[in-house]
Amino acid sequence: MSRIVIAGGSGFLGQALAAALARDGSEIVLLSRNPARGPQPQVGRPVGWNPTGSAGPWAAELDGADAVVNLAGESIAARRWSAAQKARIRDSRILATRSLTDAMGRMNRPPATLINGSAVGFYGACGDEEVTEQTPAGRDFLADVCVRWEAEATSAAPRATRVVCVRTGLVLDRRNGALPRMLLPFWLGVGGPVGSGRQYWPWIHVGDWVDLVRFAIRTPALDGPVNATSPAPITNREFARALGRALHRPALVSTPGLALKLVLGEMAEALLLTGQRAIPAKGLQHGFTFRFATVDEALQDLFSSPGSPH
Repeated sequence: MSRIVIAGGSGFLGQALAAALARDGSEIVLLSRNPARGPQPQVGRPVGWNPTGSAGPWAAELDGADAVVNLAGESIAARRWSAAQKARIRDSRILATRSLTDAMGRMNRPPATLINGSAVGFYGACGDEEVTEQTPAGRDFLADVCVRWEAEATSAAPRATRVVCVRTGLVLDRRNGALPRMLLPFWLGVGGPVGSGRQYWPWIHVGDWVDLVRFAIRTPALDGPVNATSPAPITNREFARALGRALHRPALVSTPGLALKLVLGEMAEALLLTGQRAIPAKGLQHGFTFRFATVDEALQDLFSSPGSPH
């Protein structure tokens, strides 16, 4: 039986991944700051950790593990970006990664693979340009966070450990993440694009995200950055229309970019009003197959399955 350690495993993506890996027959260990506060029931064995940048008692869980998946970090959309909140977003990712790599570097049997979180925000605002894993980093706050985050993983991991940095886009799930927050305006008949609607939104169905990480764990030839996005990126306006079709609601009322900036500040520009036309070139080259390649397929699956809102 393989043993896989997930840092940040009590979160939305961590629990979805843990459930899939457990079905595969793996033993799952979850590193969590507050293991007692995780979702109940929780998939995996919770272990407390305090990622201060160095190894702790929890490090024994990594010794001989088949893979470590690092998803730990402050939510980028939890609250408005003050200077203090931006520091929390940056430091939480860097310190968590440094804690893991410090622990791995002290082991005789370091994990074979480190799957480290990252985001398509690595590329900054790219307009209509098609973005692959070869595209250089952007120059804004999120790009800087991603550059530092990935560097911490790739430069400090033991040479015996393969490192994959998963640059995740907008993960679509019916109950968790960003999608549920978008639904109310559509149910009220006032949904639609945000800002100009011309910005690309790189999205991925949660099932494909989970499958891509599983694929990365078991594919030794895959390393370095990997875009976790659909092969069919669309603009925000196209996304709004697709969501309207899935919900059988109109998608005609746009939200002005200025209003979003007034409410959300810098976060609105980075997360909503700009984007990346990101393509999962490396995953496709290595033979990964998406179950939900188009947004209509993804949304139909999410809203037509049992328990959907309509």
